Amino acid sequence: MFEKVRKKALILGGSVKDRMDLQSILDDLGFDSTMAPEGQLAISMLSKGGFGLCVVFHEEKTLDAVEFLQQLHDQGIDVRVVVLASEATAEDAEMIMELGAMDFRLPPWNADVMAFVIKRAMATSTAKTRAAVIQKEKENNKESLSEERQRQKFDKYCILTKSPVMEKVLAQARSVSKSRATVLIQGESGTGKELLARFIHKESDRASRPFVALNCAALPETLLESELFGHEKGAFSGAITKKIGKFELADKGTILLDEITEMALPLQAKLLRVLQEGEIDRLGGYSPIPIDVRVIATTNRDVLAAVRAGKFREDLYFRLNVIPLKVPSLRERKEDIAFLAEHFRQHFVNEYGKNGLKFAKGVLEGLEQRKWSGNVRELKNIVERGVLLAQGDEITLQDLLGDELEQGAIFSAGPDGQDGSPETFNLGEMEKEMIKRALSKTKGNRTHAAKLLGISVRTLRNKLAEYRSCGLVL
Repeated sequence: MFEKVRKKALILGGSVKDRMDLQSILDDLGFDSTMAPEGQLAISMLSKGGFGLCVVFHEEKTLDAVEFLQQLHDQGIDVRVVVLASEATAEDAEMIMELGAMDFRLPPWNADVMAFVIKRAMATSTAKTRAAVIQKEKENNKESLSEERQRQKFDKYCILTKSPVMEKVLAQARSVSKSRATVLIQGESGTGKELLARFIHKESDRASRPFVALNCAALPETLLESELFGHEKGAFSGAITKKIGKFELADKGTILLDEITEMALPLQAKLLRVLQEGEIDRLGGYSPIPIDVRVIATTNRDVLAAVRAGKFREDLYFRLNVIPLKVPSLRERKEDIAFLAEHFRQHFVNEYGKNGLKFAKGVLEGLEQRKWSGNVRELKNIVERGVLLAQGDEITLQDLLGDELEQGAIFSAGPDGQDGSPETFNLGEMEKEMIKRALSKTKGNRTHAAKLLGISVRTLRNKLAEYRSCGLVL
């Protein structure tokens, strides 16, 4: 009897514990593992052949997987490489995959995950050398990548950013997208929380399944329960037919519960049961209905403050907050202001047939100095307004901001207040004044006033309620 020849794997970098844990997993999968403390030794060992797999622990400062893969390419060494990283930028992750890595993984690296990753990597043929693969990708991508970016440019749900802060959020979202864990996305109104939820769905293995969104603030409690869970015929007065709820419609896919903190407490208890049991009860139904749905919730409120105030269940918060993500405000990602303004300009120029329309000189710089309380949504609305109002072939700040300029709009002051704005001001009073003027201009129409302010109707309604509670009626 001949002993079966075991495959050889090289482990590069990582902590002692990481290497030992991985060696144990590889041993169970039929590999003999060899450790390499640094990249040059690993290159030397791999160049002699015999290794079917190399697992690299990426550390940007001590062991850069991008540089390691580039050296493999330069020396024509063809080996399956799996890269593990405790953290990494989106650019590094993209480059690592472009350089031929079979897989790129953030923690956890438990036995089940690693067994899946390694088996999948070993099932991939390496008949072509890495150099040939990369060259072919470069040739193909010259056209296909350009076409893909052009397609994404006007994708309604595409997230465009140049901000490292936002790139980090996207990298975190991408790393958890394949799991079933619930996600709680927090951020100011207009930052793109729903876009991030759709991004997670698109990156997940449920991408081909339904994505169903429901705004919890848009419906009263009784109607919201029916929308979520459905009802049987005759369940209540007016229920003349059976209704399938959003959870059932989202089965095997993803459901987005937008503005989750607006949900009434009794309904929160029912939602908690759905998350715990994986089944729903239709109104008037006789038996539970099992469902397989990934839940993503969003809010622009401080959830912990709502918990302390008794307006949100603590147990539901913990159940939803398995994966917490925070979308930065536009003020925190200033690199995106001019970038997104140009994107929106091109979009609306195409939509309204105003070809050749550009921003006037200094406009983008002016927009970068503005305080964007309504975030990306406000920027989009203002650019649309500018495209529509522009005369000639340039969009001016007057076209974009109109009355706001005439009324002394507040911009971010420079170090010495060179832009002419006061160095200190009462933001709360200014907010009240702007809302008052918008309501006056629209003769009290809240929908039109909200659009003029670049905020949602719900945000405006909440602000007015806040003022009323202080005895102020606008």
